[in-house]
Amino acid sequence: MDLAFLNPLYEHPGPWASVYVDLSAHAEDTPHQRHLTAEAMARDLRDQGADEATCDAVRDAIEELRHSSEPYGRALFARAGDVVLDPSLARPPQGGSWAAWAPLPRTAPLLDLEGEDALCVVAYIDRKGADFELRSAVTREDAGSVAGRQWPVHRTSSVDWSERHFQLRVENTWEHNAAEIADALAVCQEETRADLLILVGEERERHAVRDRLPQRLHDRVVEASHGAGSRLLDAEVEKARAEHERARADAELERFLASRAPDSEGRVMAAEGVPALVEAAREHRIDELLIRPDGPDNHREVWIGEDPDQLAVRRTDLKILGEQNSWPARADDALIRSAVATAAPAISVATASEARREDVPVGGLGALLRWS
Repeated sequence: MDLAFLNPLYEHPGPWASVYVDLSAHAEDTPHQRHLTAEAMARDLRDQGADEATCDAVRDAIEELRHSSEPYGRALFARAGDVVLDPSLARPPQGGSWAAWAPLPRTAPLLDLEGEDALCVVAYIDRKGADFELRSAVTREDAGSVAGRQWPVHRTSSVDWSERHFQLRVENTWEHNAAEIADALAVCQEETRADLLILVGEERERHAVRDRLPQRLHDRVVEASHGAGSRLLDAEVEKARAEHERARADAELERFLASRAPDSEGRVMAAEGVPALVEAAREHRIDELLIRPDGPDNHREVWIGEDPDQLAVRRTDLKILGEQNSWPARADDALIRSAVATAAPAISVATASEARREDVPVGGLGALLRWS
């Protein structure tokens, strides 16, 4: 997950209100229930010591969502009376809405609730062209279309010379249209940076387009067996997205496991455990952060200073480093702040295959390292 969108959260000091709002329920009394949620979240923050202006800002922001049709939820990050960031979620918050007041924003849950959301281009293909739709867990929007040659597109069953010639023209039209669709789909993928291309249509038409796509896209292509308008198509799209996310998490865990062993120069390119990760963060050596959400080290207390590379396992360590001001923080949120500062991505391994994610990384926190 690219963490660049979190930069605004680290341009100002804390403390921060972090609120995860569940918007997955949609019923007649939903506006009233969300009003109650707004009041409850503001009250929870107040009880944790948040200032009144920030409580009011959070309450007002949730009130504005009373009639929202968002399918899952929203995260709100606020300080000093302003909501600074409010990303939509790709999954509902586990256990419903909740709020926290802390020196750092509680960003770690975003890795599961907003991150690694596979982006798909669904191509609805027929003999005359295709319509493209861009899908994520929370959005569906038109992504363009392509019209090929419109005539002739149907075969005839006759066998005399003139009609065989007509059939050849039909084949040429299909091939031309398939090439046009494949070219347009490749451009669409490059512009949207979609993770997956899902082809919807008759089997012959799907294959014709797939065969004409650039080789670099072949491992991104999924063919759907159900057509446009089918409820089962939505299930196929979600299954393809989930499988892509699982494969990516598996691949990163495999890379992490391989990096535990010293390379040809004797360098270990992976770290796990809070002390090793804190040291790597101070030295700007985290190349990618891996988090297992159920890991016991995630909520372990570390100490932070004003800058992202000012963190330590013990408060006295920060004083030795010359930092006079320090605050306690969760290890996962402190490490994410450091990752954001050095443009390192992060990934939750919660979606990895069960056999691969068990007890890896140790304690729930790990990193691939850079040495240059």
